[in-house]
Amino acid sequence: MPKAYVFERFGGPEVERFAELPLPQPGAGELLVAVRAAGVNPVDWKRRSGLRPPGAPEVRLPAVMGGEVSGTVERLGAGVRGFAVGDAVLGGPLTGAFAEYALLSAAAAVHKPAAMAWSDAAALPIAAATALVGVRQLALPAGATLLLTGAGGGVGTAAAQIARHHGVRVLGVAGPAKRAFVESLGAVHVASGPGFQDRVRAVAPQGVDGVFDLVGGEVLAAAAELLRERSALVSGADRVAVGALGGVPVGPARAAGVLEAVVALARDGVLDPCVSRVLPLSRAAEALRGVESGHALGKTVIEVER
Repeated sequence: MPKAYVFERFGGPEVERFAELPLPQPGAGELLVAVRAAGVNPVDWKRRSGLRPPGAPEVRLPAVMGGEVSGTVERLGAGVRGFAVGDAVLGGPLTGAFAEYALLSAAAAVHKPAAMAWSDAAALPIAAATALVGVRQLALPAGATLLLTGAGGGVGTAAAQIARHHGVRVLGVAGPAKRAFVESLGAVHVASGPGFQDRVRAVAPQGVDGVFDLVGGEVLAAAAELLRERSALVSGADRVAVGALGGVPVGPARAAGVLEAVVALARDGVLDPCVSRVLPLSRAAEALRGVESGHALGKTVIEVER
């Protein structure tokens, strides 16, 4: 039976394991995909720990980990149009991505451009899509200044590039070791840690026009104090706190048309998914620990060799 990386109960890394599961069967409007690559995100370990955002479906255990996938169509469910067996696709799987096979809703899947690497494609459905939605929500004009916390991670790297493409000045908050990486995205690096507010004020004395938060907690609260207008505050990390501060959470990344737009940006060279680490499925635990540590640079991707 196909292999998958799952968590069997809620908790820490100790609840993760490999399992052999029955081959998923595509229902109406679904695609069975042979996985080639899967993106790793903070939401993977947060979901394993038991976090369930408002409105999210109940997790059925054991649950396959991973929310971003690229692969080839193996089988079509009833009523599927626009896809054929053998097509290269990407999207957010219905059954988890850290596996040899996954199910995708045909309505939420898009074709992978032929020149795009499997690993790059697997970095787009959550990270880059979240970045695009957040930047769109802020709708800052060219010449405005955006403060981006967590700028060195998967969502942050995409958000910095998309904002810069629209002529927005980006101040990227990240650890000192990520300075060169953040600056390579066209952003001004601001070292994270105590006192980062003063470091932001040094490069933006008049304050900032928008904040895109990817850290939450105390960092989010401190960043909000630098805003000229609290309504220009979005967070992809702390839905509750951002509302209390006068801002809004990042909207659904799987909204219609978002993934197509992200793929177009990557295809046209506007957006580099910044995949910095690729590990085989057999090292899924190692890939997760790197992201869970908070020190991952850009995107980490798991590959399934075929």
